[in-house]
Amino acid sequence: MQQIMDLKFTSKSLQRQARKCEKEEKAEKLKVKKAIEKGNMDGARIYAENSIRKRSEQMNYLRLSSRLDAVVARLDTQAKMTSISKSMGNIVKSLESTLATGNLQKMSETMDQFEKQFVNMEVQAEFMESSMAGSTSLSTPESDVNSLMQQVADDYGLEVSVGLPQAAAHAVSVKNTEKVDEDDLTRRLAELKARG
Repeated sequence: MQQIMDLKFTSKSLQRQARKCEKEEKAEKLKVKKAIEKGNMDGARIYAENSIRKRSEQMNYLRLSSRLDAVVARLDTQAKMTSISKSMGNIVKSLESTLATGNLQKMSETMDQFEKQFVNMEVQAEFMESSMAGSTSLSTPESDVNSLMQQVADDYGLEVSVGLPQAAAHAVSVKNTEKVDEDDLTRRLAELKARG
């Protein structure tokens, strides 16, 4: 039972971490808005990447919490099944002694008790199957930096020249190596999203 309590505590802790990441994601989105208002597209892009990273962290924490909840449910079911099997064993012993004496009324009561335990076991098994089916169906929506920046801009009625990597009128020329580094970072971010 202590293991079940520890797992429940860990699951709650992961859920708190997910809520914290959600708050941080919203803060990063506000930073995207402020950067866009100031015309700082590079800063907005960085904040958008941070926001997406926090969203990914949040979903990972929620997934892990869901998996722990599923393990807790399985352990809990196992404990209940053990209790029910002990109870059914006692009923069988009672039924054997009743059969030996030939008392029909007591035999009928014992059979009713046995059927009640059996129904309880079936209900618990069905409940666990349905809850386990629902607990593992989380999925992470895919989005990229540019669509997030556009969404934030649309939400706040801002004009964005993010139209995606294109030089702004006030932009300074970028060295070729910096462009390669940015492409490499963008590619790595896309790979991480695909895994996640």
